[in-house]
Amino acid sequence: MHLILFQRDDCPLCDYALAVLAAARVPDFESAWIDDDADLEARYGTRVPVLRDEATGHELDWPFDPIALRAFAGID
Repeated sequence: MHLILFQRDDCPLCDYALAVLAAARVPDFESAWIDDDADLEARYGTRVPVLRDEATGHELDWPFDPIALRAFAGID
């Protein structure tokens, strides 16, 4: 599983999402900032933060909690 958190600079919801990722003890994930990428801005501009599983293409939109996040990531 390869997880990417799409986010913006200066985004309080993105900060909350990072805290939830930490609370859920999600293993490694990447952060991708959409601010300077027109394609990502068009796709995620009103949805951030969004967690994406690159292997499957599934996405988890905010709001999510540790339980939903662990289920999405397949963490027992």
